[in-house]
Amino acid sequence: LFFSCALALTFVEAGTLKGHVKYDGKPPKAKRLKMDADPVCGSSHSGPVYSENFKMADDGSMAEALVYLRSVSYSGGAPADPVVLDQNGCIYEPHVFGMVASQELLIKNSDATLHNIHSMPKVNKEFNFAMPKVVKEKKSTFAKAEPDPFYIKCDVHPWMKAWILVSDHPYFSVTDTNGNFSIDGIPAGTYEVVCWQEKFKKNPLTSTVTIGDGETTQDFTFTRPKKK
Repeated sequence: LFFSCALALTFVEAGTLKGHVKYDGKPPKAKRLKMDADPVCGSSHSGPVYSENFKMADDGSMAEALVYLRSVSYSGGAPADPVVLDQNGCIYEPHVFGMVASQELLIKNSDATLHNIHSMPKVNKEFNFAMPKVVKEKKSTFAKAEPDPFYIKCDVHPWMKAWILVSDHPYFSVTDTNGNFSIDGIPAGTYEVVCWQEKFKKNPLTSTVTIGDGETTQDFTFTRPKKK
């Protein structure tokens, strides 16, 4: 009985944060990417390719928005599995992602052409290296958490860009094509939640949520900034 009581005293409730991200307004016109300078890039696609900085469904749901918590006490360390960033058709896959500081980043080159991968962090040391078509994998890492998402670019193909959140905890998520996100296993407590989207990177949305045992819902809606 004593042992069972001790377990009960050390148990920490964990909950799930779920929600939906949308845009209220007319979406910007999609910009077609000009890939013809590299024949390998252009021939990799059967039709036109458009900028990935704003992905919205007909109902306003937004894909590839980052939702993450701030100021979380976490001592679990980095996941053992790497995060994979592929260069495929001269496009980064995924375009938006998160990882934990010190977690391995596995960068792949699925293209039969030269890429040059250049990270642009604020806190960590940047990396900048070439991946010729014969080099199919490179590994890297970011030792420290970053306050905001930053981008990785290709110095050979200027349209190539991916956005990354390097966090000091695993409580983040990227919305799916239906604008939905889910963050599991959050310790009970009250937190600031940030919703970041590339087109609105200077003005992310924030909210305060209290997490307990079970599910908590928090939705976010981006709107077009009013002209001054």
